Amino acid sequence: MVAEPEGPAEDRKPQSDEAHSAFTPPEGVEQPGPPEEDHPSSEFAVPAGLSPEPPQEPEGSAFALPSTYRSKESPPVFTPAYGIPVIQLPKDAPWQDRMRTMLRIPVSERPVPEPVQRHDETGPAVPRVLDLTLRIGELLLAGGEGAEDVEAAMFAITTSYGLDRCEPTVTFTLLSITYQPSLVDDPVTANRTVRRRVPDYTRLTAVYQLVADISAEDHEVKLDEAYRRLAEIRRNRHPYPGWVLTVAAGVLAGAASVLVGGGVLVFLAAAFGAMLGDRLAWLCAGRGLPEFYQFVVAAMPPAAIGVALTALHAGIRPSAVITGGLFALIPGRALVAAVQDGLTGFYITASARLLEVAYFFVAIVIGVLTVLYVGVQFEANLSPEGGLSTLERPVLQILASMVLCLTFAVLLQQDRSTVLIAALNGGVAWVIYGAIAVTADGSAVMATAVAAGVVGLFGQLLARYQHTSSLPYVTAAIGPLLPGSATYFGVLHIAQANMDLGFASLARAAALALAIAIGVNLGGEIARLFLRSPAAAGRRRAAKRTRGF
Repeated sequence: MVAEPEGPAEDRKPQSDEAHSAFTPPEGVEQPGPPEEDHPSSEFAVPAGLSPEPPQEPEGSAFALPSTYRSKESPPVFTPAYGIPVIQLPKDAPWQDRMRTMLRIPVSERPVPEPVQRHDETGPAVPRVLDLTLRIGELLLAGGEGAEDVEAAMFAITTSYGLDRCEPTVTFTLLSITYQPSLVDDPVTANRTVRRRVPDYTRLTAVYQLVADISAEDHEVKLDEAYRRLAEIRRNRHPYPGWVLTVAAGVLAGAASVLVGGGVLVFLAAAFGAMLGDRLAWLCAGRGLPEFYQFVVAAMPPAAIGVALTALHAGIRPSAVITGGLFALIPGRALVAAVQDGLTGFYITASARLLEVAYFFVAIVIGVLTVLYVGVQFEANLSPEGGLSTLERPVLQILASMVLCLTFAVLLQQDRSTVLIAALNGGVAWVIYGAIAVTADGSAVMATAVAAGVVGLFGQLLARYQHTSSLPYVTAAIGPLLPGSATYFGVLHIAQANMDLGFASLARAAALALAIAIGVNLGGEIARLFLRSPAAAGRRRAAKRTRGF
């Protein structure tokens, strides 16, 4: 018999099956510990009272702290404790170089210059400063200045009036500028459209002088004074009247014809054809016709006179007459500006300028080709085998090249003080071209590039000495190097149904034109190597090559 456990009746409850399990220890026996897998420690646990050793990082690991690391003396992560070194720009450097340096530095790294033009505590009038900047940029871009130089001038104006957080943008027909006072303020943006381009280098020089005075510390040019001077620049009449420009176009064509071997009669015929074409182009402009048709009309009279002289058997080579007339029409100024914009990273503006040059070139080809095709149909003896003589009379042709540059400068409305310098620069370029292409029997393209490089070098140095733009010293000086003869022979071959020879000659003309533009730009870049650098830490930066990606 098993004795019943004593106790109250209510404590004698039926037990569960688990209480009757064979693995359940009876009452009064010490209960066993939890299973091993439920135990909070194991044989690998560190005994109580001992501190664990820090984990050893492998030598050279990227996650290992340096042996000299101290949490209280941690190295700077982004902004050093002593601040970011300030880029110092010397005040005696030309404003063009200082502003180019600023534009090529990221906005977060640009130094904050002190405004040159002082104002009261209220600060400058932001809308008026932006409007003045856009108006000056419009005159520079319309005058043929490169996009980088226009942006540098716009940035110089805003910086001088205390607006340092500005971003100017220049395209072929649109100027815009954005000013943001701080990171929490809304930006202010203004823009202006350039609708008309007038090659007036006297006005261009005056605008450069205005920008230089605004950027100089020894000149105080308030906004009202800057607006007054800008209005005077706009109202100033051109230094040469219309009839002087027409005569200059004729003399330019005559000098170009002498340059390629013509005589007195050729000079007179080329001059008359160029003046007639210039007057017809003025008439078309007064009627509102686009420039494309103006170039077509201007190219026809010299070609017609050359064909007429051939039909009359006057003993005059028509090639010299027609080539002389083409020298006054080839858009060398626009081509140099286009290549310069492309080499400095303004690809949209460069593409637009090149397209403009292509349109003008096609217009010249159409005008000359129309007349030559009519002449060929009437069996005019237009033979390209006669060719053009080069440097048979070196002294006379050097003088002719200088006269060509002088008249080209007049057509560009240059100041009288720069006309003679441009003529001398062009004479030196022609001597270098003749020494390489004729005396040394070298490549015409290489000779053209070297001569244009010398023009760009001298032009840039002269511009920095005079604190003005380099265009008055460069554009007219490349006149003798323009590919007038290659263009004429290409058109003549096409008129005679020799398409292969025609397109080959036109391709050679394009190569010579590109050689001129690249040479001028390279000469200007070489000139900057001899100029004072803005700063060792803020030197003129450029984009790195992409390496194919």
